[in-house]
Amino acid sequence: MGLQIGEIISKKEISFKDLKNKIIVVDAFNTLYQFLTTIRQRDGTPLMDDQGEITSHLSGLFYRNLNLILNGVKLIYVFDGEAPDLKKTTKGLREDAKIRARQKYQEAESIQDIDAMGKYSKRNVNLNDIKIKESKELLKAMGIAIVQAPGEGEAQASYLVNKNSEFYAVASQDYDCLMFRATKVIQNLSLARKKRTIYGFKEVFPQIIHLDNVLRELEINQEQLICLGILCGTDYNPSGIKGLGPKKSLKLVREFKTKEKIFEEIENNERYEMNFDWKEIYEEINNPKIEKNVSIEFPKINKEKIKEILLKHDFAEERIENQLKKLDELKKKKAQKTLF
Repeated sequence: MGLQIGEIISKKEISFKDLKNKIIVVDAFNTLYQFLTTIRQRDGTPLMDDQGEITSHLSGLFYRNLNLILNGVKLIYVFDGEAPDLKKTTKGLREDAKIRARQKYQEAESIQDIDAMGKYSKRNVNLNDIKIKESKELLKAMGIAIVQAPGEGEAQASYLVNKNSEFYAVASQDYDCLMFRATKVIQNLSLARKKRTIYGFKEVFPQIIHLDNVLRELEINQEQLICLGILCGTDYNPSGIKGLGPKKSLKLVREFKTKEKIFEEIENNERYEMNFDWKEIYEEINNPKIEKNVSIEFPKINKEKIKEILLKHDFAEERIENQLKKLDELKKKKAQKTLF
């Protein structure tokens, strides 16, 4: 779900070459859900092994991260910890949506409506403890650093990028990281390089969002950005304020300026209906539960472990070997550069 302000945020398209030698901090859950949602057949069937276990997330982690590593990108994956109590409403709404999606999928399946099956299957995605555990194992084997956040992964990732200049940007499809003060956010980093459209295949490039540019272009400060998010709807108040979209919310934020005056106008105006405690949500976003002293360790690549994990799930051995050979070639090139 996330922050609903995409239509008023400017982005810049970049190439994967622009990210060479950069360290990117990845919102792990956001990316895993992305893999589980998009790596599917047309009728919505996810990748599965011979035992019927879903492997879409492992395929995404291996092949797409490997492409980034080969392009010289270093990765840190930040995993969610315990969700704040404020998120319980959102969790309930998501579970209800999944139930409806399952019903719609069954209806579409009964009449073999392939497009509808693909559509509704993507809305019924689950990320359980087993998938999380095996994802961490594969990432470590690939030499990718892992951070376990105490709370929201995107808040922890944003803090790391904000406080450490060595970390270039947060990778996430959501805009929430801007409210958590991530200086740069990259979208489309782990998407397939090409996507199917009604006009054929279209190449997909990463897009970067600079927090400084957002604040300057919208003519607001960080406090007002958080207020804008609460008005439009966040994970803590999914519906926001009824009747207020991003543009109307922005106008209201600019007019009343401070958080107190903004929400005083909402509370005193009969046109608006607010069924949440804005102060509680503001505090959760402004002071999230994070670990400030994080130790980052990039493990050594373990090719045998990679093969063990993937072969257990019936990945093609020849294809795995071909990909791992590319890592060997990359090591040789680095060794040659160091020698010279």
